[in-house]
Amino acid sequence: MKFLDLFAGAGGLSEGFVMAGFSPAAHIEMDKAACYTLKTRAAYHWLKEQGRLDIYHDYLHGRIDRNSFYAKIPQDVLESVMNYQMSKDNLEEIFDKIDGRLGDNRINLIIGGPPCQAYSLAGRSRDANNMIGDERNYLYKIYAEFLRRYKPKYFLFENVLGLLSAKEPDGTRHFDAMCRTFKECGYSVETKIFLASDYGVLQSRRRLILIGKLGDDHGFYPLVQRHPTEQDGICVSEIFNDLPPLHANEGTPLPTKTRHYEGKYLYDAGIKEKDEEEVTLHYARYVNDHDKDIYRRVVEAWNRNQTRLKYTDLPKEMLTHKNTTSFLDRFNVVADNLSYAQTVVAHLSKDGHFFIHPDIKQNRSITPREAARLQTFPDNFHFETSTGKPAFGPIFRQIGNAVPVRLAYSLAKAINECFVHPDSYQRDFDIYHEKKVKGNKEEAQTELHF
Repeated sequence: MKFLDLFAGAGGLSEGFVMAGFSPAAHIEMDKAACYTLKTRAAYHWLKEQGRLDIYHDYLHGRIDRNSFYAKIPQDVLESVMNYQMSKDNLEEIFDKIDGRLGDNRINLIIGGPPCQAYSLAGRSRDANNMIGDERNYLYKIYAEFLRRYKPKYFLFENVLGLLSAKEPDGTRHFDAMCRTFKECGYSVETKIFLASDYGVLQSRRRLILIGKLGDDHGFYPLVQRHPTEQDGICVSEIFNDLPPLHANEGTPLPTKTRHYEGKYLYDAGIKEKDEEEVTLHYARYVNDHDKDIYRRVVEAWNRNQTRLKYTDLPKEMLTHKNTTSFLDRFNVVADNLSYAQTVVAHLSKDGHFFIHPDIKQNRSITPREAARLQTFPDNFHFETSTGKPAFGPIFRQIGNAVPVRLAYSLAKAINECFVHPDSYQRDFDIYHEKKVKGNKEEAQTELHF
């Protein structure tokens, strides 16, 4: 089944759908670095189908450059990635390119979510106008134009929870206006909130997932199977156990051999494959001596009595910021004895203070590969920059902005069932509602996440 990936980012959402058997017709993304990441991933999938992954490994090891690597891939594969900042001015051009790729095929599904800064609570708190009037608030209207054009049976729209409270200048909610727009396009709309750690992700991350179905319907939201990491007794240490230890400013973006791994989580989550023992981008950023001292204190406080050290808990001579209340939680350890870590965010592109490695001997922030694992990206997923040279900023930004792949995969499997077995899906949903009516709420919620 063909899908369109709008506002694609680095492809966390689409990777989950590819894993579930969907085929991307096109990815549309405005960030140049993310587009290179999408192209490299499209090349990986094509090479894997052809049994020619040796070419991919040659590229990762630096034996061929990016241009030479792309030259070995069919142009049709690479051209599935379209670098556009979508607006009304270029929609027809984008449509023409997509139509040329589709031929006689049709789009079954559209996925994606506009940049979340205009909806996020953090973004609004930093803006004097509370992001009111920001053009990014209205990108859902661009999304709606794709629904009008291609009329997929389903669409998935993801975003931050702040979308539920973001307001128009007249005080009405953007969310309500958005749902009205989608209904005008001919879709019924249902929404749920998902916690990533309920779906095999070792991270506390809440996401709003809106699903639309063509036609007038209700009670159609897919039954998404939960896999809570806490329930399985899995800890964040699984992310780090097989990776070579590093100090700050050590490591390499080139492939690094991993250590022996005896666990199951990395395999079950689709992060690690049995025959792959290398990872890229396991290299740590520089940390000055002052911050290293703070890192040690933060990890010591956690190891000693499981407490999060606040900025004001540091000795006065170490406080370099005048407005200390704004920096209370600036430094934080990724505690490896918990069932999930704090939310991975794009701010990692600026510094790693909120993501300190739990091993006090390593005394550093987490590497791009460790952050990618927290987002459940496969180890063979490589992140690019616009220049082709490794850089922490664009790579961490792509990772932090992504939808966790495992959450995307769970959603994709559920939506796939709606396509493949619509009748049995309806029976399952009727059973759910019957239990709910009888008051068996706890059992019902294990089947459908509300």
